[in-house]
Amino acid sequence: MTLLAIDTSANLCAVCVWDSAAAIASITEDIGTGHAELLMGMIDDALAQAGKVYADLTRIGVVIGPGSFTGVRVGVSTARGLALALNIPAVGVTTLQGLAHEAQALHPGRPVLAVIDARREQLYSASYDATGSLIAEPAVLDAEATASRAGGTDLVLTGSGSTALSAFLPNSEILAHSATASIETYARIAATMPVGADKPKPLYLRGADAKPQASFVLPGRDG
Repeated sequence: MTLLAIDTSANLCAVCVWDSAAAIASITEDIGTGHAELLMGMIDDALAQAGKVYADLTRIGVVIGPGSFTGVRVGVSTARGLALALNIPAVGVTTLQGLAHEAQALHPGRPVLAVIDARREQLYSASYDATGSLIAEPAVLDAEATASRAGGTDLVLTGSGSTALSAFLPNSEILAHSATASIETYARIAATMPVGADKPKPLYLRGADAKPQASFVLPGRDG
């Protein structure tokens, strides 16, 4: 399998070419915004570094969120477009799944609560048991409600929203404060996922933060 992984869910723009069981090329840039302008060029560069061309790809993996509304949309649309053009499958991986995967690789046998700052005093989260199985689906909630989704004792917290939960889960261990996992982690997960009939779709959990400005709305005509 030769897989291309894409992550545009946060400030990072990242791509990875994964062959069999290892990354053979990856590029990550902390750009904040502007994923659409850089992504295709980064994919071209990663393929060149790996000594591959688009025709060599057999699967696309893409991070579907939750995260940046615009960034997720860019990544998913790019992945779907490439999959259609190349006639290969595409699979979606959540940011929370990636963060939890990294946490359990470092702390096997412990439950994990992956949590990302969603702003507006809310958190994106998902809870995983000690075996890595999902026990609380991705949701957007306040800190107290998020803490109630924690899976058991000896808990590991990971993600950019971890600090907000420290008062509610004082006995938990905070592992990381990042808003997304490494691109190699997403590639590893995507390479092992079953391929379904459904195309990857953005996991927004709520509407976009950006709102139309009323001053730019043209008045309607009567009659």
